[in-house]
Amino acid sequence: MKILTLIFRLIVSFTFIFSGFVKLVDPLGSSYKFQEYFSAGVLNLEFLIPYALPFSILLILAELMLGVTLLLGYLPKFTVWSLLVMILVFLFLTWYSAFYNKVLDCGCFGDAVKLTPWETFYKNVVLLAFILVLLFGTKHIRPLINLSFAKWTSFLFFVVFLYITYHVLVHLPIIDFRPYAIGKNIPEGMKFKGAELPPIHDFYLENMEGDNLTDEVLLKDKAMLIVTYNIDKSDRQGFSKIKEVTDKAITNGYKVYALTASLEEDFLDIKDEFSLNFEMLFCDETTLKTIIRANPGIVMLQKGTVTGKWNWVDAEKVTFN
Repeated sequence: MKILTLIFRLIVSFTFIFSGFVKLVDPLGSSYKFQEYFSAGVLNLEFLIPYALPFSILLILAELMLGVTLLLGYLPKFTVWSLLVMILVFLFLTWYSAFYNKVLDCGCFGDAVKLTPWETFYKNVVLLAFILVLLFGTKHIRPLINLSFAKWTSFLFFVVFLYITYHVLVHLPIIDFRPYAIGKNIPEGMKFKGAELPPIHDFYLENMEGDNLTDEVLLKDKAMLIVTYNIDKSDRQGFSKIKEVTDKAITNGYKVYALTASLEEDFLDIKDEFSLNFEMLFCDETTLKTIIRANPGIVMLQKGTVTGKWNWVDAEKVTFN
């Protein structure tokens, strides 16, 4: 039982740490997943949608810290019981998603590993079995080195996790697992390879007249995209910096476009207020949230290849070829 407890302790702790870490580097992505779960078509808890980001951060920190404390052997009873409660919640949500075909990707491993709803459910069943073994073998979970080391190391990890959360929310994810990451070619990501849906399948740009400008934008040798999925929800103060960087981009020969899912009137409002020198293209809101975790955000393209991404707060760091 002692050896079995040790093996399952390592498996469960590393699984939760990995699951938490791939979400820690992109908490906004997890908040979008919470919004999907809270929507009318899934759990019908729309009153919780405004709190999706706090829920996301709490879940990520809980996953990480429970994984760390289990690995270090700190507060074993509390840790194992908390893991049991968490996995039971996950088990219900993934069963509900799979059985009713509600959420096609639970986001349990962020954008790093994609699992089908049933694959996720069965993964949670296995984890539940492992955690039940740990529950009965709690007495075999001893602190790593000693209790003081386990306690202070846990605290140190918590502080580091908090800092990373703050950093990625203010700037951008420190690791980008999405198909629009720097170095990725969008046209390549749109190609079908066999029967599978390509990684990029909803990138479509049209102007105010309804003309499809997707290929035109992707063929540009120097293109800058100002992504603001929802102008009403954007950091409006950011458009002052956007004005500065886009003027420099135009001077350096870049063609600048604003990509948004907002109404034309909303864009014309900020265009007049900040004297913006570029036009707007419509794009799907979910696609824009996937492209960059900023509102507004800056994306540089060279013939469809992403060469740079910045949150508006880092606009002064934008470099031009």
